[in-house]
Amino acid sequence: MRFLAGVRVPQINGKRFNSSSMFVPAHEPAHESDCRRLEKFLEDKPHILVLTGAGISTESGIPDYRSEGVGLYARSNHKPIQHGDFVKSEATRKRYWARNYVGWPKFSSIAPNVTHYTLARLEREGRISGIVTQNVDRLHGKAGSKQVIELHGSGFDVICIGSQDERGKGCNYRIDRHEFQHILDQLNPAMEDNSTSMRPDGDVELSMEYVQGFKIPPCPQCGGNLKPEIVFFGDNVPMPRIEKVVRMIIESDGVLVLGSSLTVFSGYRIILQAKELGLPVAIVNIGATRGDPKADLKISARCGEVMANLFKPAR
Repeated sequence: MRFLAGVRVPQINGKRFNSSSMFVPAHEPAHESDCRRLEKFLEDKPHILVLTGAGISTESGIPDYRSEGVGLYARSNHKPIQHGDFVKSEATRKRYWARNYVGWPKFSSIAPNVTHYTLARLEREGRISGIVTQNVDRLHGKAGSKQVIELHGSGFDVICIGSQDERGKGCNYRIDRHEFQHILDQLNPAMEDNSTSMRPDGDVELSMEYVQGFKIPPCPQCGGNLKPEIVFFGDNVPMPRIEKVVRMIIESDGVLVLGSSLTVFSGYRIILQAKELGLPVAIVNIGATRGDPKADLKISARCGEVMANLFKPAR
């Protein structure tokens, strides 16, 4: 894989970052002019809101759903879990938690990459006003970003959603996912990990024999069902979160999209709202996105390669 001419592979905290992840789709190298154009976009507008998608975390080893050739949809016939199925079906909850339990140690230990670290630096330098991420991996927080809204929630928290009869409404119980893992350890001492796969939300593929005997605890406060604080497909982003995002858009000078196809409407809506306000939009993503016709600047390249070379002296 080639890099920008004359620019070395970036190093952060002694780690080298490149595009070796098997989940990064085929792409052309970024051009020096692309980085300069994005720099100009950021320099002219100091309060840029950044929207990030799964395409920035593929370089850390987390697959996305839709990337051509390497996304989960391209590699399997797997469909992501639906919110309604999780709420209504005990078998679905058991299958999800068994797979998530096995995948959690690897998923939770994945480290940020150069894009995450660069965004944290740009925030410290006052070049961006905040981040709205569609990802549930909490890599922005690990990298040091402070102003982050997790649009689709996070896999690092577990909440109560009540019982099936309560239609997904639970009490206020919440537990850290690491702590919840210890509880699952105690309930499932014979559970072994024989899976090497990884999915976008941190679960893995398991045989039914592993799933059938898996035990999950009820909510200790109300006896309801427990769920990761992730907005599953078919569910809605909580209104207070949407309202906070809208305020961030209104207070921004423009929007920068990194690593999102904008297929999911909750992300695409941000672009529509920005354009309604007359705000400029820049997009960096491998391949086409739903928002390309509305973009003032589009760069089809790997996010890590572009972001690593922003605001650095020419070589």
